[in-house]
Formats: sequence, structure tokens, C-alpha cells
Amino acid sequence: MATTVIPFGPQHPVLPEPVHLTLKVEDEIVKEAIPALGYVHRGLEKLAEIRDYHQMITVCERVCGICSMIHGTCYSQSIEELMGIEVPARAEMLRVIWSELHRMHSHLLWLGLFADAFGFEALFMQFWKVRERIMDINEATAGSRVIVSVNIIGGVRTDLSPDQLRWILSELEIVEKEVREMQDTIMNDYSVKARTVGVGYMSKDDAYILGAAGPTLRGSGVASDMRMLGYGAYSELDFEPVIETSGDCWARSAVRFREVGQSIDLVRQAISKLPEGDLAAKVKGNPPEGEVYMRVEQPRGECVYYIRGNGTKHLDRLRIRTPTFANIPPLLHMLPGCELADVPVIVLAIDPCISCTER
Repeated sequence: MATTVIPFGPQHPVLPEPVHLTLKVEDEIVKEAIPALGYVHRGLEKLAEIRDYHQMITVCERVCGICSMIHGTCYSQSIEELMGIEVPARAEMLRVIWSELHRMHSHLLWLGLFADAFGFEALFMQFWKVRERIMDINEATAGSRVIVSVNIIGGVRTDLSPDQLRWILSELEIVEKEVREMQDTIMNDYSVKARTVGVGYMSKDDAYILGAAGPTLRGSGVASDMRMLGYGAYSELDFEPVIETSGDCWARSAVRFREVGQSIDLVRQAISKLPEGDLAAKVKGNPPEGEVYMRVEQPRGECVYYIRGNGTKHLDRLRIRTPTFANIPPLLHMLPGCELADVPVIVLAIDPCISCTER
């Protein structure tokens, strides 16, 4: 049978960011997928050699806008560990609140894009409508809808007042109610299941061996979530990793949908346990020296920061491994054997963030 080579991307209606796949297809069935990256490389890690280690928080927040808060937190935690800085308990809990708000709006954005990928425009608009409330909370509490920039070395730069905390809780009640109203559609609708159940299957063993991360990993039944390591204030909160076991695109969407509810619960717990105290510890002593390896859970999965300091204000090395990079081998495993029409759904199921991957 003749093989047809079809380019997918770098510009495609289902792709928010540029990635290219060369698809080798026989009779509408994908036989091989070859990726090409590098369209948005910015060299952000190299900036660590010429920017002050305080300034690098701003740079790291711009690795990815959607999970900027967690990038900033991971970088700050790395520097704080190198310098032996003890972050105040209130600051740690505030970081959790903004991090989970970011996870919520990232998942709601993805759920909308996923619905759009299989042509469910009404569902797409409903998820993005709900997401606006989270964006409003970010803007009202930090001054920006996406990149909140609250992290500093030693803590956070801004606080949440009692009125703001009450307002956040009331907004989350509405968000929870509106998300719950869409549960039956995203989980049980015939059209949604027809496009997602059994599509892009990856077994539990394959997900583990291929190094999948985040909902892509948990959708195959692996209970792995870096927040369970207890970094920041997560050790004081009660939660378990959300997993599904069917290993297909439906399972990945179900994990993200359920994690929106989990994040709402974590914000409520964090607000109920928010202690009084300082927002930041005083930074003193020599600039960071030595090596540190830090792992956090972003909306797309495990993110790793490696930092090497030399005792000056400039770092020797900053290396970031993002969850999308980890999820590309699993994607290339899932595509062969699928129908050509399912490629956009499978690609989107890993929630690709190419800005993160290429930095």
C-alpha cells in the first residue's frame, strides 16, 4: 500500500503553539510520526549568566504564561534551598493558593481547547466562560490575569486581605457549581465519548517506561504527583493524586476535569489554614552557591529545575525540564495505528506547551 506523507503543523487550528509532525499515513491510518521542534526557542536559560539571580524570577515566570506562578515558585524554592532561607508559613500557603488558581485556569483552558478539537464549540465557550472568574481573581489579587509575579526570593511580595479571601471563596463556589454542570457532558456525552474513548491508548506500563508526566501519566493509572512530595505548604494539605485507568484521551480529560475540583478544594484548605505572619524572609548572606535539583507539579506534570550557583549574583547554570518535553515520547508512541482524523485530539490530549519545551 502506498505511503502518504502529511505535514501536521507547525500552524494548525488545534495547536495553540507551533510544533511540527511529519505523519506517514497508509489508508488514513498513521504508521509513523516524526516531530520537529525549535520554532519558538528563546534561550531563556542562558540569561541566568548575565541577569541577577533575583531578576531571573521574572525570566522564569515567562517560560510559560499559563503556569507562570509555578515556574516562579520552583525557581524561588531552588534559590531559597541553596541559600538556606526559611520561607514564612503564610508565604508558603499563599504560594499554594495562587499555584492552584493557575492549575484551575490552565485545565479549564485546556478543556475548552479539547472540546474545540472535536468540534464541540458550545462546550469550548462554556469552559472558557468559567475560566474568566479565575482570571478575574488573579487580576484582583495580583494585578495581572496571567503572570501574577507574586514570588520573590524568601516569600511573596503581596498579601490577601480577609475581604479578598472571602471573595475568592464565594467565586470558587460559583466556579464549582458551573463546572459541575458540565460534568455529565465532558464525562458521559455520546459525541465526546465517540471521539475520545479508546483513542490514543497508552498502557500503565508504557506510560511509566516512556516517562510520561502529569495527567498523561495519571490517565494511564499511575498515581504520581509531585505535590505529594510535600514541597511548600502541600505537606499540610489533604489530597490524593487523581487517576483514571483507561489510558485513553477520555481518561486524560477526566483527570484534568477532576483536578479542577481538587484545586478548588486545595484553595479552600489553604485559606482555612492560612496563618498570620510575615510575607517574606530577609535575604542575607552570600549569593547562591552549590547545586540544587527541585521538582514541582505543574498543570501538565512534573517540572524540574536544576540550578548551580557560584557564590556570585549570576548563576553558573539554569536547566529546566518541562512536562511537555517528557510527554513527547508517549505522544509518538500513541500516534501509530490511529486514524488520521484522531491526530488533533491525541496531540491535544497531552496539553502540549511548546513555549515551555523550547524556552
